[in-house]
Amino acid sequence: MSIVVNGKKLFYLLHLSVFAVISFLVMPSIMAQGNTDFFTDSVSIRDCLSYGLKHQPLVSQLKIDEDITDQAIRSRLSDWLPVISSSAGVQHYIKQPVSIFPDFTDPTGPKREVTIGVRNTSTLQFSINQKILSSDLLFAGSTAKYYRRQVKQSRVKETVQLVVDISKAFYDVLLTQEMLSIINEDIDRLTKEFKDALAMYNNGLKDKTDYSRATLSLNSAISDRISITNSITSKLTYLKQLMGYPDDKALMLKRNYSDMKKEMTVDTLQNIDYHDRIEYQILQTDLMLQKLTIGYQKQGFMPELSGFANYNLAYQNDDFSQLFNKSFPNSIVGLTLSFPLFEGTRRLHDLKRSRLLYNRMALDTINLKEEMNTGYITALSSYKDNLAAYNLTLQNIGIARDIYNTVYAQYKEGIKPYFEVIISETDLRTAQLNNLSSLIRLMFSKIDAEQAAGRIPVDY
Repeated sequence: MSIVVNGKKLFYLLHLSVFAVISFLVMPSIMAQGNTDFFTDSVSIRDCLSYGLKHQPLVSQLKIDEDITDQAIRSRLSDWLPVISSSAGVQHYIKQPVSIFPDFTDPTGPKREVTIGVRNTSTLQFSINQKILSSDLLFAGSTAKYYRRQVKQSRVKETVQLVVDISKAFYDVLLTQEMLSIINEDIDRLTKEFKDALAMYNNGLKDKTDYSRATLSLNSAISDRISITNSITSKLTYLKQLMGYPDDKALMLKRNYSDMKKEMTVDTLQNIDYHDRIEYQILQTDLMLQKLTIGYQKQGFMPELSGFANYNLAYQNDDFSQLFNKSFPNSIVGLTLSFPLFEGTRRLHDLKRSRLLYNRMALDTINLKEEMNTGYITALSSYKDNLAAYNLTLQNIGIARDIYNTVYAQYKEGIKPYFEVIISETDLRTAQLNNLSSLIRLMFSKIDAEQAAGRIPVDY
């Protein structure tokens, strides 16, 4: 008996061990899969774009819109399939109808009242209807691929704008964080100046003026740091919103300014190709649909042909209990050809209206080309201006840093007054912040130029 109990215990322990091993091997992968909805390390702009194109609710909505359009097209094309239906009914005459017939045995005599039919009837009917020729169905078949193309192009257009918005938001947060670093560097310098001014004041080498000015400058920089920190929080929240990223999860951006400088270049010698712009592609699709609509209006004058087949089982009897003892089947097949002889002048006016719409959309093509060309030239001009301004701010930083180091060294030797230190330090900070501001404008104008040229990728 004790051996059996030990055997059961051993069997139980063996199952626990196997379960523990499986849990140890499987749980990390399950946890890893659960962690794929947020990042645990710093992310690049490609990471943000890839995440946004996967998790942003707008992307899912666009995919649903595409599926809705596809189902609507399938529903319309399904009218080519035969329609099969059946019906059944039972009738009982409380008082049967009466018809008046001549007396066939005595044609010259008075007419006779004759009760017709039977008291109880029942009919079971099966019918098949098939459209053979229909202008509506021909139009649905010819436009199906263009409607599918149209909704896909709309999805691409919205996706391009999402990529643009995420890219700008990413650079805005990244460079604002760099502004915070500059402010912290400025606070470190001002703190050192403050301590030096306080030491000189305590030693009687300077009056209270320098110490007070240092205090004012330091407090102003600390206030700027608070403002920029709050700005980073709001901008980071906006970036998360665009990405569809959980707001309660941390998001750290990868600071790689060498890569950013490589990405800021734009080929300013390349001409715009209108076919690369999704807006132009959408307009071309709309033009084709309108052209097919004109053809549909012309087809409205053609006849429609359909076929049908009916099979009926009829039951008749005055005695309801004997109603279904005998059936009287009948069947019929046939074709129906209908001609629209005259429906007023509506079709003629619809045809003229469709042609006018097509002509107007053709003019939209010309206007769109001009707008795209103007937008591209404007974007390139803005990019060139911002690139030149950025290069100048790089020079200004070097000049301002040299001036500050020289003035501060002379101040410590008692050659320069402290207000010149404040001025040179302010100039250095302004040059650094102007450099970042010009870099933000440069990256934004670079993105605008690529969008104007139709060169925004949507696959990440």
